[in-house]
Amino acid sequence: MWTGIFYALAAGLMWGLVFISPLLLPEYPAALQSVGRYVAFGVIALPLGWMDRRALRMLAREDWVEALKLAAVGGLLYYLCLASAIQLAGAPLPTMIIGTLPVVIAITANLRDARRDGHLPWLSLAPSLVLIALGITCVNRAELAALDHPSAVDPWRYARGALLATGAVVCWTWYPLRNADWLRRHPERSPRTWATAQGLATLPLALCGYALLCSVMTFTAQPFAMPFGPHAWRFVGLMAAIGLFASWLGSLCWNAASQRLPTALAGQLIVFETLAALAYAFLLRGHPPGTLTLTGVALLVTGVAWAVRIRPRSVELTAE
Repeated sequence: MWTGIFYALAAGLMWGLVFISPLLLPEYPAALQSVGRYVAFGVIALPLGWMDRRALRMLAREDWVEALKLAAVGGLLYYLCLASAIQLAGAPLPTMIIGTLPVVIAITANLRDARRDGHLPWLSLAPSLVLIALGITCVNRAELAALDHPSAVDPWRYARGALLATGAVVCWTWYPLRNADWLRRHPERSPRTWATAQGLATLPLALCGYALLCSVMTFTAQPFAMPFGPHAWRFVGLMAAIGLFASWLGSLCWNAASQRLPTALAGQLIVFETLAALAYAFLLRGHPPGTLTLTGVALLVTGVAWAVRIRPRSVELTAE
């Protein structure tokens, strides 16, 4: 249990990095950041795959198809929706919507996977879910209050941002549940091998997306220096760092956590990603968080601490 929690914490620290990329590269289109990140992930996976080639040869064709689905939905599509939502509606609204993931995944997994993982009693789970939800609300209210909103807001642009953020929640509710399904069916497989397989599977798709994006931006004569944009070294370095730490190492740690924890509990631990992203954002801003933000963080941590105390019960015992 505690080893799984440690791996979930490490994954959150890695995944928090993806929220600072749109802040460091605000002029780069969301689609370019998405395909750039996963091209980097795939390229990094090539030497790792060579070192792990014996284990990778044991994967069947259907395993590679599953790895491609997971990488496409939980990687490319999720990050495209997230980055687009931030660019359309600003950071607070998408962050608030994405912040519901720990609660959404925990509830979905408790309904869906109780027979496999054991049932987390709703009365025991409810305080944790409420504390996490309140903490996310406090953090996002503080972020909204800190912004100077223009007097005239484009409702359609804002609505599209909210819709895309909701799409990101759907993608990343599907991903950990489906990923846990595969890992539980293959307990003998290494989390490292499965993370590398997802990187290798997504490389052709990401390369095609990058080539298509370059062609579209070239033929439409958009004022953007392709293939790497106006800050080439910053873009390449940031994509490589996120590809290595957030995509590969984050996936490895999350896979290890998913093999050890009930999915309903692991879903709540995605809150570590929110906490890490918040810490990185304040480091970039160069000033400490306010009272409301600190209150939200305290509620999030309390909610997680409550959740890890809950032990799953078998469906048969629950029925009795």
